[in-house]
Amino acid sequence: MPRIRGYFHPKTATGRSSLIPAPPWHYSGDLLTIEYRTDPGRVRELLPEPLELAPDDPGAVALIWADWQSCGDSRQELLDPVRSQYREAFAVVRCSYRARTYSRCVHIWVDRDFALARGLHQGYPKKLGSIHLTRAHPCGPAPRPEAGARFGATLAAADRRLAQAVVTLREPSASGGFVNAHPMLHHRWLPAIDKGGGLALDELVETGAAAFEAGPAWRGDAELDLFDAPTEELSRLAVREPIAAYWRQVGVVWDGGTLLESGTSGAGL
Repeated sequence: MPRIRGYFHPKTATGRSSLIPAPPWHYSGDLLTIEYRTDPGRVRELLPEPLELAPDDPGAVALIWADWQSCGDSRQELLDPVRSQYREAFAVVRCSYRARTYSRCVHIWVDRDFALARGLHQGYPKKLGSIHLTRAHPCGPAPRPEAGARFGATLAAADRRLAQAVVTLREPSASGGFVNAHPMLHHRWLPAIDKGGGLALDELVETGAAAFEAGPAWRGDAELDLFDAPTEELSRLAVREPIAAYWRQVGVVWDGGTLLESGTSGAGL
């Protein structure tokens, strides 16, 4: 009996066409993070059972732009850059589960299919979008990570601009922010194939970095605008109060997660 192979679709006789390889997945990237406070009620409406608001600073949000290079264990993608380079923008909040605080991605857009597939496997609610951010460089007019350096970022989806920002760095920082600094708590959902069958997959999972390294972080201020769009809801997380902005280069390894419970989210279709 022939056996088809591949970690993800499409599965073939060789597995070579699979959209993504098996973990571990390795990432190197530049992160531009803007933290602010919104109405905690807007955060609460994005948290299915059994999650609750974080007890401390429940309205805190991180809107993050990232410029990534990524690969599997073979590192082959790095030598074929169309398979390794992508950008994303995502909104992270914090939540509480069994008296522990977690980070949770509630909106996210990417510009490559392989990044979309990886995220859906991990429980990230990824959609396709157009993402751009200023790159640091030690030569020419590009900004360096130093006081006064300015970085811009934009996010659009379905031909509508959703967010734009300008970050001005002020000083070195001990961290790259606090909202996205916890293990991630996500749901993996898949509707049943039979009509009215509810969810065939309904898992609450915890994931985090199997390894992490980072360069110096810089802290600054941000000008951030969010825009309404017919099929997007990022603007519901409206800015009430700025917190801070950060720039940092990081390296991350992801190598699986942990199933916490299943069939309990109460998520509707």
